[in-house]
Amino acid sequence: MTYDADVIVIGAGLAGLVATAELVDAGRKVILLDQEPEQSIGGQAHWSFGGLFFVDSPEQRRMRIKDGHALALQDWLGTAGFDREEDAWPRRWAEAYVDFAAGEKRPWLHRQGVRFFPVVGWAERGGYDANGHGNSVPRFHITWGTGPGLVAPFERRVRDGVARGLVRLAFRHRVTGLSATAGAVDTVTGEVLEPSDAVRGTASGREATGSFSLRAQAVIVTSGGIGGNHDLVRAQWPARLGTPPERMLSGVPAHVDGLMLGIAEAAGASHINKDRMWHYTEGIQNWDPIWAQHGIRILPGPSPLWLDATGKRLPVPLFPGFDTLGTLDHIMKTGHDHTWFVLNQRIIGKEFALSGSEQNPDLTGKSVRDVITRARQAVPGPVKAFMDHGADFVVERDLSALVRGMNAVTKEDLLDEAAVRREIVARDREIANPFTKDLQVTAIHGARRYLGDKLIRTAAPHRILDPGAGPLIAVRLSILTRKSLGGLETDLSSRVLTGTGEPLPGVYAAGEAAGFGGGGVHGYRALEGTFLGGCIFSGRAAGRAAARAVG
Repeated sequence: MTYDADVIVIGAGLAGLVATAELVDAGRKVILLDQEPEQSIGGQAHWSFGGLFFVDSPEQRRMRIKDGHALALQDWLGTAGFDREEDAWPRRWAEAYVDFAAGEKRPWLHRQGVRFFPVVGWAERGGYDANGHGNSVPRFHITWGTGPGLVAPFERRVRDGVARGLVRLAFRHRVTGLSATAGAVDTVTGEVLEPSDAVRGTASGREATGSFSLRAQAVIVTSGGIGGNHDLVRAQWPARLGTPPERMLSGVPAHVDGLMLGIAEAAGASHINKDRMWHYTEGIQNWDPIWAQHGIRILPGPSPLWLDATGKRLPVPLFPGFDTLGTLDHIMKTGHDHTWFVLNQRIIGKEFALSGSEQNPDLTGKSVRDVITRARQAVPGPVKAFMDHGADFVVERDLSALVRGMNAVTKEDLLDEAAVRREIVARDREIANPFTKDLQVTAIHGARRYLGDKLIRTAAPHRILDPGAGPLIAVRLSILTRKSLGGLETDLSSRVLTGTGEPLPGVYAAGEAAGFGGGGVHGYRALEGTFLGGCIFSGRAAGRAAARAVG
């Protein structure tokens, strides 16, 4: 029987590159397919902030953060909320991933040249009890070089494989089917798309110029999730989160369409936890978009006042950076699909970071000088560009004008100045009170007890209406699509399972297509910094297991 390669990998994002790199190390021949042009290699990881979840890292210890395996596992399981029969493999993947994050993950990446920003971020702080959702300590490590810096070592290993004759890169190959011989999936068919010089992330065209049929002993699916397909997002939207938003922004390009998941299902794969998904509530329209409906996520510090569409303050503990899905749940019950941050220039200058490699040129470019320059600016350049050009930003010197501008953005008079003023003034009174009953103010004081937050992420407590801290700023926030938390069910070797729980012969899956491991390693919620790491961990497992199987 003649094969075109030992293994075919579908998807040249981070998980696909990791799997291919591991196959190359084992001396296997690989065909790496992707429907996008070569300039899009690395997929969504390229656009990322490069955040990684480590446990008891050198960076944490230097920042006086006491972390450990038991605490991390407590946080993961409390966040995931596994409660379904099909959560058996996802839970085992979660336990294995925490082992990885507390063990060889960082030194393994470090040996490949990956380095990390010294200040550890504190994402998804939770705000519930010890066994509930959230990170008990800061664990968000930013890759020096952001997403491109994390993609680079794996792309280099793959291109070394090309030079050695072990890897064939087949871009503009769109998979439309998987088929089996004697019960084992060994054939991948699809369309060859017209060549494209489209800039990374932009629409590359879908006109077919031919077809292909390739055979291998194993197939690894690393094709990503559904975030760019709003119709599919709405179709799989969980009833527990209410009615899907009428208006959503896209955190990923349109080609992240989830179609390969359906193709795998048609071949016999078990696709579980479709209703679990991760969308951000702090999305803003990109004033300089790359793809359609391009949204950017604000990574906020804890100080902005968060109001719903009608000017009511969000309830405890739905503060900025505390509980993404809890906030989404609340917003969808308000009858509106947008909210507002109200703050001032002093807060935005210190507390606003924008997710994405392109929004952080200093970190992406690995420039120490630019990082220092950014820290000294009243407002970082990328944030200032949104203040000047962003459709969601209102900047005014007085509150009356600010509220008028907010209503003008939505073209609805939903906000009453007196009600908004009452919320802000009440919050400002608590700032001067060391015995405050306002739990957000307590959270701000708590954040500043952590050195990393005090240095670069949390402004000193002050009144929002303090004229010396102005101008005032309001930011409309929209729902931003991002990640599928469910996916193809896999065992710990990344073998795809069927509906009966047996391996689907010849098929493996990794990355977002596999729910970052097992069909949903995160359960209902994520701790952040765990998506890229999930691609790496599951891609490595898939590559190594497939290499053994075809040896």
